[in-house]
Amino acid sequence: MEIRGEENTRILDCRYVLTDPAAGIASYRRGHIPGSIHLDLGDDLSSPIGAGTGRHPLPAVDLFQEAVGKWGVADDSTVIAYDDGPGAMAARCWWLLRWFGHQSVYVLDGGLDAWIDEAGVLVDGTEAYPVSEFTGRPQQGHWTDTDSLMRVVDDPDQLIIDARENKRFLGLEEPIDRIAGHIPSAINRPFMCNLSGGRFKSADVLRQEFIDLIGNTPTNQVVHSCGSGVTACHNLLAMEIAGLSGSRLYPGSWSEWITDPTRPVIRRSG
Repeated sequence: MEIRGEENTRILDCRYVLTDPAAGIASYRRGHIPGSIHLDLGDDLSSPIGAGTGRHPLPAVDLFQEAVGKWGVADDSTVIAYDDGPGAMAARCWWLLRWFGHQSVYVLDGGLDAWIDEAGVLVDGTEAYPVSEFTGRPQQGHWTDTDSLMRVVDDPDQLIIDARENKRFLGLEEPIDRIAGHIPSAINRPFMCNLSGGRFKSADVLRQEFIDLIGNTPTNQVVHSCGSGVTACHNLLAMEIAGLSGSRLYPGSWSEWITDPTRPVIRRSG
């Protein structure tokens, strides 16, 4: 297996383990797709945690624009992002670049697992691309903030889709955040539901599943949440694959929502 592209194709390794932040770069150094560079969720795809933020705040606009150029990504580059396989970390990278108006960005379906399964070679060490000029700027309408979501949380015309696994959504267990539960009126679609055999379901299947989920709600009234704005990008990508564009990300997600004790929380008892 190989990735064929033009000279300006950039391959971004987004492997990251929430419980072991050093694991991603260590795995990259042991073996990665030839030509790829490693991006860290905390250092490259987020900004530092602040008072009242979630665990992975959006990168600062100017710093992110500069960083993308340092990755070797130019305005005309084709970008392929990958991770260990499920695609959540790669989807975060995909969403950020799309937010900045970069359209030629893709997620490697099945990630590194699929690459290895199809006899793709790995190389060790580290790599780098020449610095490029990236002029992308944030586009309007791609995300919503906590205050805006708070104002519409009980609006029946709005739909919040939570990408966390069901036990966390219900508040039956919470291994990461200090409070368990979910945002009022949110519904649950664990991001792993987008996959079959480790790869994304077909566009037709995803489309039907999301239509069944959102009903008559316009896509621009759909907001995606999760624990910290990462796995929610997987549902955004799945809707894009399904031809259902226009939904938005709540980057702060549950970890930001619970920083203010006055915000309502729904939790299943027992």
